[in-house]
Amino acid sequence: MPAQTLSKAQPVAQADRIQSIDILRGIALLGILLMNIPGFAMPERYSDVFHQDTHSINFWTDAVITVLFEGKMRALFSMVFGAGILLFVMRKAQNGQPFKALFFRRMGWLVLFGLIHAHVLLWEGDILYGYGVIGMLAFIFRNMKPKYLVWAVPIVAILDFTASTLFYQNIRGQRLAYNSAIALQKQNKPLSKQQLQAITTWRATEKEFLPNKTEIAAHTRSMKSDYNGVASYIRPLTWGFQTKYFIFLIWDVLALMMLGMALYKWGFMTGGWTATQYRLTALVGYGVGLPLVMLDYYHDYRQAHGSAASIHYLETHAMSWWGLIYPFQRILLVMAHASVLLLMVRAGVFKGLTNRLAAVGQMAFTNYIMQTMFCTLYFFGYGLNKFADLQYYQLYYVVAVIWVIQLIVSPVWLKYFLFGPLEWLWRSLTYWQLQPMRRNAQQIAVAV
Repeated sequence: MPAQTLSKAQPVAQADRIQSIDILRGIALLGILLMNIPGFAMPERYSDVFHQDTHSINFWTDAVITVLFEGKMRALFSMVFGAGILLFVMRKAQNGQPFKALFFRRMGWLVLFGLIHAHVLLWEGDILYGYGVIGMLAFIFRNMKPKYLVWAVPIVAILDFTASTLFYQNIRGQRLAYNSAIALQKQNKPLSKQQLQAITTWRATEKEFLPNKTEIAAHTRSMKSDYNGVASYIRPLTWGFQTKYFIFLIWDVLALMMLGMALYKWGFMTGGWTATQYRLTALVGYGVGLPLVMLDYYHDYRQAHGSAASIHYLETHAMSWWGLIYPFQRILLVMAHASVLLLMVRAGVFKGLTNRLAAVGQMAFTNYIMQTMFCTLYFFGYGLNKFADLQYYQLYYVVAVIWVIQLIVSPVWLKYFLFGPLEWLWRSLTYWQLQPMRRNAQQIAVAV
């Protein structure tokens, strides 16, 4: 598409924004920090020490976070992202703009931003790279009817479980082959090349997925060192998830984006359902989802944790059927959470808070990177060096501070500016033209 044609395209006008989607995005963005904060602040296997200690505040903090939020906030964000794909495409198509070229340019820049976020800002949990790549795949399904789009969730849940099981069984096979080789070695019998390779392969896998205390201590020292030390530990991990393990991560996010498309087409995300429909969705979601997730959590609570326990589980279990509970309880609860929030928006309760959440959602890109900047500079060695210094429950004091800052700063910023700074950059690169940034006096008056 010629550059001059693309330059005539324009981003969505502020008056055309859908507040309910901005609010859902804001909630998801803030909620994601609940799950990300241990990755910034805690060493591997940090929960082993309180996993079965019901007298510990860390245990109950983990229980609440896991039951109510773990996986649900990322699911909500993925669903809103899917709805956002439709919004972008539909508005551009209605205005006769080259939506395909614009969309793929937009996703291409998101992939680049993700690489910078992961390898320069050093956040191994980056989602921008994955959302850029998977967003291009989701684009293929944009014209599919909602009743077919929603089938992606159960189908992908089963496929994802199958892929996870195959991955698990591959690691289990490595462990069993290692055990056989070590047994022969202890009997002073000669080992074949395959048996020697089995020992090497398992030790590499164990180091990557089941580090021992010595290795965890070494990783902690890296995280508490200078920028180069942190980077030398983070970058190989991140690159692994962006390449050789990426195929295992695609399907879950893709299904959630497709679900978001279906819900947008059905009017769920725009407040188009009746109050009764939202209440029924919340009732079913909590009524079925909460017992399922609590049962899953109780099952996990009863299992021993630690590297030795994980290896024993590998040796004695060919697969775990409990993994099937997760995708279904997560969808049930995220639908319930979203329904309650949309009922609040419809009723006009906590309007001041929902307006702030909408501002956070409108600046989601900026706020997401801001969370990384706050956390890396607070926890990593080249910042305040608080890595592994706080107890688990204390991390959520940090979360609360960041939430307050973003809930205050976002609406103030949008009072004077049309976009968040990174949203402005992303739009300018997408349309290959500098976008207006500051509001004029009349727009400021309206924003107030």
